[in-house]
Amino acid sequence: MPTPAQLIWCGGAEKLTPVDPLNSLTGFLNRLGLARVAAMVVVAVMLLGFFGFLMFRITTPQMAPIYTGLSFDDSAAIVSELNTMNVPYKLAGDGEAILVPRDQITPIRMSLAESGLPARGQVGYEVFDEQNTLGATSFVQNINKVRALEGELARTISSLSRVKSARVHLVLPERELFRREVASPSASIVLDVRGALSAGEIRAVRHLVAAAIEGLSPNAVSVVDTAGSLLASGAAGEGEAGMGALFQERVLSFENRMRTRIEEILSNVLGIGRVRVQVSAELDMNRMTRTEETFDPDGQVVRSAQTRELTNAATGASPGGGVSVANELPGAVGGNQGGGSSEQSSTTEETINYEISKSTLTEITESGSVKRLSVAVVVDGSYLTDGSGASAYQARPEAEMAQLLSLVRSAMGYDQTRGDQVEVINMQFAERPDLQVPAAQSGLFSFTRDDLFAAAEMAVTLLIALALLFFVVRPLVRRVLKPEDAPLALAAPAAAGTLGSTAGPADGGGAGSNAQPSGAGGNPSQDAWMEQASKMGEAQAQTVQRVGEMIGENPQQTSMIIRDWLNQAA
Repeated sequence: MPTPAQLIWCGGAEKLTPVDPLNSLTGFLNRLGLARVAAMVVVAVMLLGFFGFLMFRITTPQMAPIYTGLSFDDSAAIVSELNTMNVPYKLAGDGEAILVPRDQITPIRMSLAESGLPARGQVGYEVFDEQNTLGATSFVQNINKVRALEGELARTISSLSRVKSARVHLVLPERELFRREVASPSASIVLDVRGALSAGEIRAVRHLVAAAIEGLSPNAVSVVDTAGSLLASGAAGEGEAGMGALFQERVLSFENRMRTRIEEILSNVLGIGRVRVQVSAELDMNRMTRTEETFDPDGQVVRSAQTRELTNAATGASPGGGVSVANELPGAVGGNQGGGSSEQSSTTEETINYEISKSTLTEITESGSVKRLSVAVVVDGSYLTDGSGASAYQARPEAEMAQLLSLVRSAMGYDQTRGDQVEVINMQFAERPDLQVPAAQSGLFSFTRDDLFAAAEMAVTLLIALALLFFVVRPLVRRVLKPEDAPLALAAPAAAGTLGSTAGPADGGGAGSNAQPSGAGGNPSQDAWMEQASKMGEAQAQTVQRVGEMIGENPQQTSMIIRDWLNQAA
């Protein structure tokens, strides 16, 4: 159905004018005005840009560092390998860090490790895989062996959490022929550390290197950091000089272990934070070796026995007889037998060897034994709450303190003969432990720093989007889509149609008109027509009056409607 604004009366006949879409668009823009059209364009551009940014951020992969602290050689090699793999990457920190998509970090690291990257400027045992050993001399092989050992040790030391990079130099002297003296190997290490290394960590590095080289002593390993500070010297006498620090560490470790043991047993009884323990230990750092031999005279045993018996026989002449040749001849019979005498003697010797029992005792007393312990324990009291909610401090009874003292003595291994001292005192703490609310463990700490940054970025983007929608887009859209004054737009065409339809019957000269001449009178139908015309005239007058009032009240809208009519008529 055509609208009243599209109906134009021409000579009493109704004609329908077709609507041009371009003219309708132009008229709509004219009705809106330049300010509203510009506002709509700005809002559309802002919305398109915002949603385009969101789409770009969502589709862009989240980047994370795959390696940091790289040298330029390693960075160049890794970038070349990533280009071959068609993996997007991003350089950061002047080329010292390379960022790749977070979801591809593990496969990329495995692929780079297969290619031996990053090498970190160090050569390991792979040096033997890159050379043909057939034509290599012994000198070259020895040099490659030292390089491989240095590179592998540097890689192992760099794997420590507190060490960023390491460089190792080894001195492995060769034993010369026909020479008894052999020079001992030595090593020097340069460390780039995070913060400062403790004495235990430095000693661990030295022992790590010494255990990997045959004949190398930990005291012959010198350690220096990149700032030029000497962490451990490789001097020969450092072993004796460094024993003091080692002993001090052992004392501190023993005191901490003893304090933790006592605090644990008391905290289970009194509650966490209601006890404080301090331990002072005196350790014997002297190493003593004692050898003792004991002989038992009552425990003798016959080892061997030897007996020897000797017998002697002698014969002599009488004093009156003589000695002649006849007497000495064999078989001769002495002429004076009755005049001689004979003697016989025997000797017995006995030798007995005894084995005496002997016991040998060798006693070695290692350093670190406890000479004396002093333990000081401070215990907080109890707090009672009255009916009004106020709490009052109350000291612990003597019987309970005696039980706590027994617990402490049992936990520390109290020995009165050793001179140990234990003091358990009940005093009020400056701050009540139960008022210290522990920090709640939230799932937020399970996320990484990159996840937190991404969540913060999304939250800020969402806030900006909401602010744009509520404070910019919503007022502009409401202003653009504000409805026009509908009664005013329809009153003028309706009034025009009413005027046209009323003027048609009143005009008697129109072609095809069925109106009766006004001079005819006394006709009932004419009277009825006149009455109807009178009513229509009154309605027309009221309509014209109402249109005039509305035009006076809304001149701007009236001008826009008239402009629209003119455009449609054109």
